[in-house]
Amino acid sequence: MGALDAVAARVAGGADVEFRPSGSSMVPLIRSRQSVRVVPADPSKLEVGDIVLARVAGTVRLHLVSALDHARRRVQISNNRGRVNGWTGHDRVFGICVAVDGVPRPDAAGKSRSAGPEGAR
Repeated sequence: MGALDAVAARVAGGADVEFRPSGSSMVPLIRSRQSVRVVPADPSKLEVGDIVLARVAGTVRLHLVSALDHARRRVQISNNRGRVNGWTGHDRVFGICVAVDGVPRPDAAGKSRSAGPEGAR
C-alpha cells in the first residue's frame, strides 16, 4: 500500500486532506512536494481538466480528468504530460483537488460531496 492509498482511504471516508505528493507528471499544475488539499468528490459534477484523486489501473493517482463517459459513469485519467492512465468508474474517484499551495482551484468549487462553495472544509 502506497502513500496515496492511505490518503485515498481517508478522503473516501469523508476527510478533507492536505498532503505533499511527489513526482513531476502534473507540472506545472502541481510541482513535486507542493501542498495540495483534496476533499471528497461528487463524480457526477466532474469536468475535463479537474484534478482528482482516483484509482486507475490498480494505482491511486492525483491526475487530470481527460474525458468523461456519463452513460457508463466513468472518467478517463491522464497526467499533465499527455499520458493516459485509463478509464475508471465513479466509485474509484475519491477526491478532487481544491487548492495547491493554499491557492484555490476555482473550477473545483461545488464539486465535492459536501458541495460547499470552496469544496467544503
